[in-house]
Amino acid sequence: MKKSILDLDENIVAAFSYLFGPISGIIVLVLEKDNKFVRFHALQSTLWFLLLMIIGWIVGIIGDIFAIVPLVGGIFGGIFGLVAGIFGLIGLISMIWLIIKAFMQETWKIPVLGDVAWNQVNK
Repeated sequence: MKKSILDLDENIVAAFSYLFGPISGIIVLVLEKDNKFVRFHALQSTLWFLLLMIIGWIVGIIGDIFAIVPLVGGIFGGIFGLVAGIFGLIGLISMIWLIIKAFMQETWKIPVLGDVAWNQVNK
């Protein structure tokens, strides 16, 4: 098995890149200069969890705006709260899935973002 930063096995570092969302992805991306497997997972983690965070913020803001509308605000606020919760659940499930895949040394790509990460790392 190949080694990565801090003389750790590449699968451990790749899995760690998903553990704290974009923060761990960015840390690993900055520290790892050579290992393409690790860099792919770090970049995919960064892109994926930043996208989920941005979507969550947008849904939250829209929900807050609709929540102040008289009569129907509670309904719309609840709907957008539910949508935000679903995105949170997607984030948690995908984090677990991606950690497992990276630990098993699989290059599992998230649609679209995985290809972007793959192409960037393999330039």
